[in-house]
Order: sequence, then C-alpha cells, then structure tokens
Amino acid sequence: MLKSPHFYIVEAAALPEIFHKVVEARRLLDTGEVDTVNRAVQMMGISRSAFYKYKDSVRPLQDMLQGRIISFQVIMKDEPGVLSSVLNIFGASGGNILTINQGIPVNGCAVANFSVESSGLQISINELLEQLTALPGVLRSEILAG
Repeated sequence: MLKSPHFYIVEAAALPEIFHKVVEARRLLDTGEVDTVNRAVQMMGISRSAFYKYKDSVRPLQDMLQGRIISFQVIMKDEPGVLSSVLNIFGASGGNILTINQGIPVNGCAVANFSVESSGLQISINELLEQLTALPGVLRSEILAG
C-alpha cells in the first residue's frame, strides 16, 4: 500500500548542504543557464545520483506556491490609507486578489485576510511579505495557507 507524502516547512539553514545544491542545480536547468543535468551537477559539485534522488523532493517555498491560491493575513493600524497601501503592494507585485475579508478594528488595529492567486506574481512570496510588513501602519503580515 502506497503512503501519501508528508510535507514539512523547514528553515533552509537547517537542511544538509546537498539539498541546497540540488535546488540550485534545478534552478540552473530551469532558467536555461545550463542545458544538461551533467553540467548542472558538475557546477554544483554533486553526483548525478544525488541530484536524481532529491530533485523531486526538495523545492523552494516559492516554487511550491506558484500558481496557487495563497491566503495572507495582514494586521494593520486603523488609519486612513493603510489598507489602500496594502492593496497597492499586491497589485504592483502581480498578485490577483480574489477575496478580502476585514474585521472591525479593535483597539486601533484591524485584521484583513486576502486570498491571492499567485501565478502572476513578479516577486517572491518572501519579498511580498517583506514589502507588506515594511509599509507604515502594517504591524504584521503572514501566510495562513497556500
């Protein structure tokens, strides 16, 4: 009987070096910087067998989320223009907002949840979160599901 796969989100620094090298070798192939697996593994200093063993098992979070609906939660101050700034960041990044659900502000803060279709994103998910969090009036932004 086949077991269904189990997935974990792990900080990249905790992974063995081979996983980083396999991800980079895949990136080299995907971007066309190299045209053969042999060249990619040579550049990364890994064996072909290691590449083939792990190539389908380890991927950056961005790749896992590409083309999917991602749920974001943004906690912001209840001030004019903050929600508009958040929407502008989503728009400028190429994210297609499908739904917005904002609660009534409590203690000067509001929580808004966004469902975003990610296939048009022109930046990484991490960059998007950083841009959202850097906005004046945004206290926290995070991914709830994706």
